[in-house]
Amino acid sequence: MKQIQVSDSNSGGRSSRNDEIVSIGASARFDTLPEDCISMVIYRTSPRDACVVASVSKTVKSAAESDLVWEKFLPQDYSSLVPPRSVDFSSKKEIYMSLADDSVLIDDGKKSIWLEKGSGKKCYMLSAMDLKIAWIDTPEYWKWKKDPESKFEKVAKLRHVCWFEIRGKISCGMLSKGTHYFVYAVLKIGGVDHAVGFVGEEAASKTFVLLEPKGTYLRGGYGCCYSSSSLTTVEEVEDEREADGSVEEPKERGDGWSEVKLGNFYNGDGGCDDDGDEIEFSIMEIQKEI
Repeated sequence: MKQIQVSDSNSGGRSSRNDEIVSIGASARFDTLPEDCISMVIYRTSPRDACVVASVSKTVKSAAESDLVWEKFLPQDYSSLVPPRSVDFSSKKEIYMSLADDSVLIDDGKKSIWLEKGSGKKCYMLSAMDLKIAWIDTPEYWKWKKDPESKFEKVAKLRHVCWFEIRGKISCGMLSKGTHYFVYAVLKIGGVDHAVGFVGEEAASKTFVLLEPKGTYLRGGYGCCYSSSSLTTVEEVEDEREADGSVEEPKERGDGWSEVKLGNFYNGDGGCDDDGDEIEFSIMEIQKEI
């Protein structure tokens, strides 16, 4: 049986104690519908929902795992992201899970992409090679090297600090629309504490990050965020930590690297604003005032 609640028109749609409950007999169960119909219903949900509903019955499971459902969850350009043809996928769901379980290199190996398993939203990592790093061509300050724990060809090792500034950008057309993105820097830590300021053009407040630059390897950063606009002092960073604990510090990832959250942004249903088609980020050194 299913119930329908009927409200008085004068109540503005709000329910009350006097609302009438009408019971109507359900003529059929969901899993007695044609499989194509079930697939079309699941098609309008999410990958997470499709996996959950598959446990209802064999019929629903078959519909939930159909190519019709999982091709909708895949990005339109998924065929260009599928690993080499030596990998034999028997269904669109297998392709989806492959892209969710492991990232794929794109843009001549300068970026990687994967899908967030529960939603199918696109996630990106920009390699250090895809970032603009101050003094990167000066061996005294930075050194390019290979690292077996990185998927990218090269990582950037910070040797000495002259001026710490990293900038990058990505086309918002590459991102999933209507999606909140978090931004992280991925690195290896070693040495003494170092303070870095991160400020977004549209951010409501500043975000401060503490890094340890000596012997630090910069692998890359997830996604993208806003343009940096100002610097502050180390004392202000410590004041911020004492005030509300908003200073971000690196956390271990479990793969030999650490990550630190820089900020977040929302890529609306319309994508970027009319004024531009890229989203930028920068991380800048904080100079201690004398």
